[in-house]
Order: sequence, then structure tokens, then C-alpha cells
Amino acid sequence: MQRQPAAASIGFTDLRGLTVDQLTGPPEETARWLKAAARFGMVEGQTALGQILLDGHGVLQDRCAAVRWFSVAAEAGHAPAINMLGRCHELGWGVPVDLASAADCYRRASKTGLDWGQYNFANLLLRGRGVTRDRKAALALYRSAAEQGHAKSINMLGRFMEEGWEMPRDPKGAADCYRRAAEAGDFRGQYNFASLLALSGDIAQAKSWLHRAMETATPAFLTLMSVRLANSPEPQLRRISAIAAARAAAENEVVAGHLDVDDRAVLGQVMAGACELEAKALAARRVAVDEDPHGCVVFGRGDVEQRHFHELLARVAHAGGGGIGHGDDPKGVGVVDEQRLRVALE
Repeated sequence: MQRQPAAASIGFTDLRGLTVDQLTGPPEETARWLKAAARFGMVEGQTALGQILLDGHGVLQDRCAAVRWFSVAAEAGHAPAINMLGRCHELGWGVPVDLASAADCYRRASKTGLDWGQYNFANLLLRGRGVTRDRKAALALYRSAAEQGHAKSINMLGRFMEEGWEMPRDPKGAADCYRRAAEAGDFRGQYNFASLLALSGDIAQAKSWLHRAMETATPAFLTLMSVRLANSPEPQLRRISAIAAARAAAENEVVAGHLDVDDRAVLGQVMAGACELEAKALAARRVAVDEDPHGCVVFGRGDVEQRHFHELLARVAHAGGGGIGHGDDPKGVGVVDEQRLRVALE
């Protein structure tokens, strides 16, 4: 995408259609122009101002003010603002958690064709959060967003294909979706694709994708990675487990959630190993895990899990082109099943 000029060198009309990330220059200067644009009545400016207030980028963080600006733009029908207002309601940013309101916002945003609105609404439908659970409707929304190139939706489409949710199981299609999501930059897609590569015996490529996943993964996901990779028979992947744990612990937040007894024990071992890598980062922290997200394929344990992915890789191997593109000898580890792999928003 063509790089845009610094905020101080453009006028209001130039701000239309731009996102915060497309504006160069000091964050404080960008914030000044976004404030002016928002007060001038530009919905793009109002939404972008809400975003920087939410993140504390160039301004003091003020989530309540962010909600107000999202609300103003949402009242004007601006789909990205409606979607972001839904995020605030869902996650309790500046307002109490209200899943019904979040679902209503996502529904409105999704009807405009906004990929993020479709993805977020699909996530709620998939889990039955704030709405009646409806996997068929969720699939339709993921498909629509995926057709627009939305990486996270492509990853979720792969999960549906892998599990055979609302369709016949399609291991070849699932592997292709994970690859596309990975190449588009989704850290969950990168992890899923890496898991298939590891199972096929291509450890070098698996490591590469795992490192790329760690670059943008949330602390919760990093910790999940550390727990699951700790069970890998490959020493190189177990080392990545320790690195992921260290990175998660280095984040300035405690990741809330739950692990089963076995995984708590594994996490303790992982954290002990990670201390050797980043003792200072881990010394004052205890990381609990929110067992994540959106169709993440994880390195699991158990005969059922082993058979599940052995079958997946075997089908990919016999499907011909368009699969994972590397040696397709299924071996190694497995994935958690639907019950243990819950879908959660990041």
C-alpha cells in the first residue's frame, strides 16, 4: 500500500478513508489532527480517534472517551465504529461487559459486509455468547469474510473443514486454509500451519512459522503455545516452548484463565526452563492461561488426538497438490478435540 504523508502535511479531505496505521509522523501530531477531524464531524476521524484513545497511542489512554467517539461514529452508520463499539461491549473496554449489546453491534456491522464485523459476530455465534449458538450461521459469516481475504476468518474456515462442522471433513482444504491464513499474517493460522508441518516431519519450516507466530501472538496465546509445544517429541520445538513462555511472561500483564491439572504441571516445567532464558522477566510473574482462540490447532496428548491428526495428515498426503506442500509423512503429535479446544476472542 502506498505510504501516506505525515498528518501535519495533509488536510481533512485527505484523512477520509485512512486508518491510524497509514498516517506517518509523531503519534502526538497524528492525534492532534484526528481530534480536529473528529470534531469536524468526520466519521473516519471519530473512529480513528476512538482507536488511539483505546490504545493510548499519542494520547493518554481513555477507554471511556474511546467508547463515546465510537458511539458518535456508530450513530452515523460507520461500520468500523459499530464493530469497535461491539468490541468494547464484549471485552468491557470503557463500559461493563454486555454480550447482547456486543452481538447486536457485530450483527449490524456484519450486515454492511465489514469483514471484521462478520468475523466477530461469527465468533459469538460459534460459542453461543450473547446469542443462540448457531454454527451454520457462523460458517456463512466466516466464508463471507474469508472471501474478502480476512486472515482470521480463513483460519476459522480451515477449522470447520478440519473438524467437519456443518460440512464433510476436508483435510486438504483445512491445510490450504491454514497455509493461506499463515501467509496473510494471522498468528493462529501460522501456528496451525506449523503444527501440520511438524507432523509431516518438516521441523525447519515448522520452526520458522512458529517464530513468526510469536511475533504478533497475544500473551495468552504465547502461553498456550508454551504448554502445548512442551509435549512435542522434537527438542527444537520444546525449546520454542520455553521461548514462548518467556515472551508471555515478559508482557506487562497477567493472562487470566484456566488450565487442567496436567497442563498446570507442564506449564511449571516450561516456566522453569524459560527462567534460564529470561530470568528477570519471569522472576516476578506467574502466568495463568486463557486457553485460547479461534480454531487453534495445538500439540496435544492422547491416543484419540494422535489418531485424529494422523488421519488428517494421511488424507492430505493422498490428496495431491494444494496441501501443506512439504513431506506428508504423518507422525509426531496430535491436536485437542472440540471439547478441549474452545474458541475465544483474542
